[in-house]
Order: sequence, then C-alpha cells, then structure tokens
Amino acid sequence: MKLYFSPASPFARKVLVVAHEAGMADRIEILGSKASPVATDMTIAASNPLGQVPSVLLPDGQPLHDSRVICEYLDSLAGAGLFPAGEARWPVLTLQSLADGILDAALLARYETALRPEPLRWKAWEDGQMRKIQRGLDQLDAEAGGFVDRVDIATIAIGCALGYLDFRFPHFDWRGGRDRLDAWYAGFAQRPSMQATQPKG
Repeated sequence: MKLYFSPASPFARKVLVVAHEAGMADRIEILGSKASPVATDMTIAASNPLGQVPSVLLPDGQPLHDSRVICEYLDSLAGAGLFPAGEARWPVLTLQSLADGILDAALLARYETALRPEPLRWKAWEDGQMRKIQRGLDQLDAEAGGFVDRVDIATIAIGCALGYLDFRFPHFDWRGGRDRLDAWYAGFAQRPSMQATQPKG
C-alpha cells in the first residue's frame, strides 16, 4: 500500500507508529506530498478530495483516509489488538478522540501564526485553541495512571499529540503541573515505533 505522508504531520506519524507496532511498516510505500490548508496537493486530491495527509492507496486503488480509518485498517490486517473489542473499545476510542482533538486545536493554533498573514491574525482564536489543549491535557493527566504498560490506539494517539506539542510548541510548558502525564510520556516516547517516527521539518 502507498501512504501520502508529511514528516511534520502528527496524524501521519500516528499511522506510522501503528504500522511499526503492528509489524507492517515494511509493507508501506511512503509517498512525499505537499499537503497544505491553503494550497491543495492535487496528487493527493485525486484520491482524497480533502487533499490531506495521511491518505492511503491500497493495491487495488481503493483510497483510505483519515488517520483513524487507516490505523484501524492496519490493525485489522495484522491482528495487533490495538483496537479493543467489546465494552473496552469505547473508552479507548474516546481517549483517541481526545488526543486527536488536542492535535486539531494545536494545528489550528499553528496555522494561525505560521500561515495566516500577520494583519489577519486573531489572538482570541489562538487563545481559544490553546485553552482546549490545556483542558485536554488536564484530563489526560488525570487518567495517566491507567496508561502504564498500555500500547493501544489511545496511547499511540496521546504520544503523537504530546510529541507534536514538543515539536511545534517548544515554549509551551505542557508538562508543568502534569507529573503523571510527563512521567508516562518519558517512557512511551522511547518505544522503537516512536523513535523511528520523530517529526521533522
């Protein structure tokens, strides 16, 4: 299968972390992309009208997007158990959604300062996104005691979210007052899958 990828995309990273954890990284051909919220990469848009990464093309040409769909597809192929079944599934998917929401807010805050022309920037918008992130991190810290020794789609998504905050918001002290989350991430970030997929750019 082929993966449209950006080395700075936390959602593309999530897919690659899952691929490594599922033992499928060597079955994915990485395709470079120029995905942008303001300049569509029409090569991606040919199979994903949103023009976003990550996007996958299966060998038969079937497209898959977004990261949640692609990750569950990879897990279903490998039987890696990263998506629990039964009642255990819903708390895990809810945590994945929270981590993805933190990333959505972080990307919007990043675009506001990195892409929007300075005269058009809206500080209240950026502050609103950062407050979402703060609330999400507080919730994750409250639950971090349950993350120990877990490797599932929730902890992978959380790890990628925290890694993105380190990467794009180095002056934002997400660790302050969140000792449980900090301690968990310090260990999780050393996993080979996380080390092999560190963001660049």
